[in-house]
Amino acid sequence: MSCLGVHFALTEEEAKALQSFEDEQARITYLVEEIEPRYFEEPRSFIAESDKSWDAMHRALSDGMLTWTGGTYPLNHTVLGGKRLYFKDDYIVSLKSPEQVRDIAKALEAIDAATFRALYNNINAQNYDADLSEEDFEYTWGWFQGVRELYASASIDGRFILFTADQ
Repeated sequence: MSCLGVHFALTEEEAKALQSFEDEQARITYLVEEIEPRYFEEPRSFIAESDKSWDAMHRALSDGMLTWTGGTYPLNHTVLGGKRLYFKDDYIVSLKSPEQVRDIAKALEAIDAATFRALYNNINAQNYDADLSEEDFEYTWGWFQGVRELYASASIDGRFILFTADQ
């Protein structure tokens, strides 16, 4: 798989449906067969792709590491934080509530390029699979801006945010 990250701004009904599955594989099937086609085919105002930059983005916004628990709320919930909905190795699926989305959106609003660069420079290079470079920073910063915009609009609309990445 490709490790591509996507944030979806879900309605309450969609979030409830996704959480209603007791079987993890059924949850992934719902994601792949219902949520992804709907959001990729409709106007893309409720989706933010992050390609592979989600890894560096999470590290920058947490404690420099790729962990579920590192860093400080609300920034550490931008990518991996929130309610983990899948526990196998082939997907990452985490859901943020509308309250968390509001907190995250407010925190992200304050991050400009200089602030993000300082956060990016705190990434632990020994545990990062790419090179910390100007090119990687620009790549991550570019995708981050779309994620930040999605959080801002989702917070206004009271939506949940679902982050997914196939592994």
